[in-house]
Amino acid sequence: MNYKKFMPCIYLYQKRAVSGLQNRREVSLDPVGLAESYAANKCDSLYIYDMSEGDREHEEALDVIKTICANVTVGVIGSGNIHRMEDVKKLLYAGCSQVVLDCSKPEQTALLEEVSLKFGKDKIIAGAEYPAQIEEQKERIASYACEVFLFNGAGTKEAALISPVPVLPFLPDVSLDKIIEVLSFANVGGISGDLVNENIKNVEDLKALCRENQIPVAQDHAAFSWEELKKGTDGLIPVVVQDAKTDAVLMVAYMNEEAYNRTLQSGRMTYYSRSRQELWLKGETSGHYQYVHSLTADCDLDTILAKVTQVGAACHTGSYSCFFNEIQNRSDKTDSHNPLKVFEEVFSVIEDRKIHPKEGSYTNYLFDKGIDKILKKLGEEATEIVIAAKNPNPNEVKYEISDFLYHMMVLMVEKGVTWEEITAELANR
Repeated sequence: MNYKKFMPCIYLYQKRAVSGLQNRREVSLDPVGLAESYAANKCDSLYIYDMSEGDREHEEALDVIKTICANVTVGVIGSGNIHRMEDVKKLLYAGCSQVVLDCSKPEQTALLEEVSLKFGKDKIIAGAEYPAQIEEQKERIASYACEVFLFNGAGTKEAALISPVPVLPFLPDVSLDKIIEVLSFANVGGISGDLVNENIKNVEDLKALCRENQIPVAQDHAAFSWEELKKGTDGLIPVVVQDAKTDAVLMVAYMNEEAYNRTLQSGRMTYYSRSRQELWLKGETSGHYQYVHSLTADCDLDTILAKVTQVGAACHTGSYSCFFNEIQNRSDKTDSHNPLKVFEEVFSVIEDRKIHPKEGSYTNYLFDKGIDKILKKLGEEATEIVIAAKNPNPNEVKYEISDFLYHMMVLMVEKGVTWEEITAELANR
């Protein structure tokens, strides 16, 4: 079932959130915190427009967008400062789930087919100011976009009738009756604009009003109430916390009824501290919040598995996971290596050499010589793979690929690219 979305906007200018394209009045010095607050108030997605000027400002904006994407659980839709396919790729690589190409700008309209074929139609949204622009680009939109953002909401009804894909209008702060009227149109996929920004704390109430009017919106209720879960003698239930991306077990904590309900309502993991006898919002002091992806009860309904996005470290010691004190390991390490874990461990060592240089280290030699030396070695190792592949002994290929991957990871650290980003990109292909 297709749900009607409520989508707030962040206009990003010089690493600050401003009112809009025409009004650069500062809204927040902390756009990441603003995005987190929007997500916490149950928005369904988030639109970010990059208003940067110049390459340096653009790279800084991409860094902010990347941080936002990592810290919120809703989809982030990127836009602005798009001149070529590379700009679309940068937004997707930063973590955006979709990118908007504005059909009022010829250079972006010309990119529709190329980026849609490259990244998939589901990644591309067309933008338009007026219904006439949708009419003009109707065939291209039908072929290469999955949705249309109507930045001028005044023509919503006409746009919904014309468009071959769902329309999401950006509305001013209008009456409740008008909201219901717009969302009742069959080809309207949701709403955005000042209306949502100004009423972000009332999104749940707006969704409730939609349900009363038989308008489908995202449900955010729990399949099991607290009463249905089986608690221990202390009235608590244990929660095993797992990283949604890496599957690493991060920690174990406990919930009482209030912690359970607050977690469901806020989307951030909240626990009950048995030692302090009080509620504990994970990250409230450290900033290392845990954003909920899913909560699953076990077969007996007496334990919860929480899959989360972890900001920073889960453990109070500063460790990524609380589980690092090995008691016994009877596995054959040569056979039990998780490939991604091996890559991450080697990557971590290389990263540490970059931060904490070690005398005599070949890795530090490469970093000291700079990017040209790293690229030269990478090219040499790639050639060695080709040569080894022509020989009958497959071990030579194994050795040369290992050398290549090591030098590639040095390049990744030098350029600030992580394995998480690489695997995410591969998963999207």
